[in-house]
Amino acid sequence: MKVVFLIMSGDEKLGLALRMAYNSAKNKRYDDIKLLFFGPSQKSLTTLQGDLKNMFEQLLKDGVVDSACVGVAENMGLKDSLLQMGLRLTPMGETLSKYVNQGYEVITF
Repeated sequence: MKVVFLIMSGDEKLGLALRMAYNSAKNKRYDDIKLLFFGPSQKSLTTLQGDLKNMFEQLLKDGVVDSACVGVAENMGLKDSLLQMGLRLTPMGETLSKYVNQGYEVITF
């Protein structure tokens, strides 16, 4: 099974999503896993610290993190910060529909 984690929450659910994604990728629970960030989660990404920051960086390095929404990044003034973190910015509607059309199950946080 292929899954996409659509992470929108900027609160503690972001941490839960990152931990679940990290452990799922590490333990190969799915055939493929991708992370998409949208909305408030994008601002929270810029303030990650400690274990969560390390998990995010490992997921990014391993190609699990796909992208964050370019429109939200521009509207919230986060574009430069997210790009400096190594995130790709894409139109989220197009990116999410691409994965859904390829048969990915969406898990939302």
